[in-house]
Amino acid sequence: MNYTQIEIKNDFTKYKEIFLEQNSILNLISKNEEKFLFEKHIFDSLAIQLFFNKYNIKSGDLLDIGTGGGFPSIPIAIEYPLIHVTAIDSIKKKINAICNIKKELNITNLDPICDRVENLKDKSFDIITSRAVAPISTLLKYASPLLSENGYFVAYKSKKAEEELNNAKTELKKFNIKLIDKINYTLPLSEIYERTLLIFTKAT
Repeated sequence: MNYTQIEIKNDFTKYKEIFLEQNSILNLISKNEEKFLFEKHIFDSLAIQLFFNKYNIKSGDLLDIGTGGGFPSIPIAIEYPLIHVTAIDSIKKKINAICNIKKELNITNLDPICDRVENLKDKSFDIITSRAVAPISTLLKYASPLLSENGYFVAYKSKKAEEELNNAKTELKKFNIKLIDKINYTLPLSEIYERTLLIFTKAT
């Protein structure tokens, strides 16, 4: 899947300015990564469009596990106002940064939470995402109890996707989760950065 098939509607200029202000204080990403903020972080976050379009998803409740500096939670919330995004992370400085960005940009469909995901009780989500957090085997343990009956778990992965899938066979069976799709794409960089969205649902 070529990156040119991803169409971004919103102008993320103001968001980038505010993020870089927060980053100068809190070191959410490295200084070297700042140069590729759009290509490696914002664009990568919005590659979920490939999944949304393929599965005709226009609204719903989304949980982003281990959101870090707000990827993919904030770009998704900005680009998709009909999707309510809950961004959870246990590191307070990161959630504070997301709260500041939310306030500055008036992102009304974003709910930042400072907590461990296993502490979320009696909740379910239509979509669960996670990017650069943990192996598939670990993520399944966190995501499966919170996934709605017909929901989707979307894991952002790089070259190690197949290796992680092979290592997660036990967990897939244990948590009654099945892989239904792999969506490949590349980032808009001079070097080839191949990425994959792994799409899971509850097994029936």
